[in-house]
Amino acid sequence: MTQSLLAQQIDALLTGETNQMANLANASALLNDSLTDINWVGFYLYQPDANELILGPFQGKVACMHIKVGQGVCGTAFAKKEVLRVANVHEFAGHIACDSASNSEIVLPLHNAAGDLIGVLDIDSPSLDRFSQADEAVLAEFEQALAKYI
Repeated sequence: MTQSLLAQQIDALLTGETNQMANLANASALLNDSLTDINWVGFYLYQPDANELILGPFQGKVACMHIKVGQGVCGTAFAKKEVLRVANVHEFAGHIACDSASNSEIVLPLHNAAGDLIGVLDIDSPSLDRFSQADEAVLAEFEQALAKYI
């Protein structure tokens, strides 16, 4: 099965680089340049000592820095270990509004090369219902390709 273009690009971009922060920074930049109709893309990384997600590399406006596990879309996706596609964030119970311009969101669990859950990939859009099942499939493949480098 052929990889999506995004998965191929992240693989080519990160081959040979071992620094996690550098790889996550370039991954967020690649997604920001490649995806349309988004206003924020980045990573939240799990901090076990505080049982929270902390802001990692991203592209977009300033963002919330601490998200408790189980809170908001990011914390819920992490706690459930599943992708959350939210058509209207204003209807998501407990949504954390870091940017009032965001109306829809997709959050994917983020794994490292060993398969450990280490955080989430978060993407916001100013449009309602921006993220489709097809987007989810491409982004899941992207996350799997990225995992080899973090």
